[in-house]
Amino acid sequence: MNHDTIVVLDYGSQYAQLIVRRVREANVYCELVPWNAPAADVLALQPKGFILSGGPNSVYDPGAPTLPDYVLQSGAPVLGICYGMQLLAHRLGGQVAGSTMHEYGPATLTVDVADDPLFAGWDAAGPSPVWMSHGDRVAALPPGFRPLAHSANSPFAAAADPARATYAVQFHPEVAHTPRGRVLLSNFVHRICGCAPDWTPANFIDQQTAAIRAQVGDGRVVLGLSGGLDSAVAAALIHRAVGDQLTCIFVDTGLLRAGEPLSIVQAFQQEQGIRLIAVNAIEEYLAALDGVSEPEQKRRLIGEKFVRIFEREARALGRIDFLAQGTIYPDVIESAGPGRGEARVIKTHHNVGGLPADMEFELVEPLRPLFKDEVRRLGLALGLPERIIYRQPFPGPGLAVRCLGEITWERLERLRQADAIFLEELTSADLLREGTQQAFAVLLPVKSVGVMGDYRTYKEVVALRAVTTEDFMTADWARLPYDVLAEASRRIVNEVPGVNRVVFDITSKPPGTIEWE
Repeated sequence: MNHDTIVVLDYGSQYAQLIVRRVREANVYCELVPWNAPAADVLALQPKGFILSGGPNSVYDPGAPTLPDYVLQSGAPVLGICYGMQLLAHRLGGQVAGSTMHEYGPATLTVDVADDPLFAGWDAAGPSPVWMSHGDRVAALPPGFRPLAHSANSPFAAAADPARATYAVQFHPEVAHTPRGRVLLSNFVHRICGCAPDWTPANFIDQQTAAIRAQVGDGRVVLGLSGGLDSAVAAALIHRAVGDQLTCIFVDTGLLRAGEPLSIVQAFQQEQGIRLIAVNAIEEYLAALDGVSEPEQKRRLIGEKFVRIFEREARALGRIDFLAQGTIYPDVIESAGPGRGEARVIKTHHNVGGLPADMEFELVEPLRPLFKDEVRRLGLALGLPERIIYRQPFPGPGLAVRCLGEITWERLERLRQADAIFLEELTSADLLREGTQQAFAVLLPVKSVGVMGDYRTYKEVVALRAVTTEDFMTADWARLPYDVLAEASRRIVNEVPGVNRVVFDITSKPPGTIEWE
């Protein structure tokens, strides 16, 4: 791709991915690579700057991660964050020491050199809140460095060697708890590295359209369309590039939410004009899941069934040269350990994992460089309908994950109705997109006693789940208004046969997970 690039070297920080996202929010392309990745692979990206992430180590630990020689030899600007700052100080002749008082959590930063380009626009009229997470600290700066800012426990909370365009901060500018951190990162990539703000959806569409055409040529592409955001945007982008050379296969498993099968077919076949094969496999899935209640067995059976159906439909198409997937950047990072930055793993959680070895396809994965929020912006630029772009996150195995216990058509319909009512009430209260990032109903395999009219009832329980989150790695339960919960509960009990009790899940992640299974 033809754009300026920043490389983040990953030293094990829990915030490493967040650094990449923040740089991209400044419209600059950024990649995360292991600190020990081969130099040739990293330099092939032609980075205009390097950011060294934080990490759990001390620079004095035996076998602690080190600073690769090529970083300083490249002459490109460098920004060290937390452990990255300590690494620079240690390598360049400064002194790192254990702090008598560790800093974990909020701290107050005072900027001492407000005219330094790193702090341009920081608005340093007074102390600023920042987020610290360190034990060691820099006790003496290397030759050529000057202090830029301090905190109560870090006399050198930020420092720079302007002659070598080398900068370091002890705090984490990438996290939301450092409100002005985005300004600092933008200053580094634009003012110090000189990167152009050319990482935009329009540029990405143009570049990837050309890349897909070059890869596919006159070949034929097949894509398993789930209706989720990633596969939907991948389909729209590939279709823009190669038109009817793409065929999408959509399998109605009977495990989707209310109205979704029809909505997916309408959006892609009728509105987008994409060649789509819609397969009604509801009976096949119900037969496969009959009597199964163990979560992992459900997942395995659903995945295997999809593979068999996808294989059957793909073979019926005749010659297929390419398999397209909605693989996105977090999938690449998670599936690639240290030194495996180019791992090409078919995503099992996107339903096409485990395809038979004799089905030999070359992968087309146009969304590999993108985070989820970037995929959403790309989908809007491609003209996909908002009901697809802002579709609530949904697990690959579908409602089987939220229908605890045995799967039957009756229980699925019960869950579908309850879920639809909950989402309708959140939509009416303008809470579906703004107040929550994920919301759904769960049908529990337990019954409770109730009273309806003059009759005693013994029916199933529905749990409602709504969370707020920035990155889905952690999540907090949404503080929904009582009247919204009350109306959702009233409607579910009155309108959904077989349900007489509704509960609300107030568990955060961690210790819980967002889904129940």
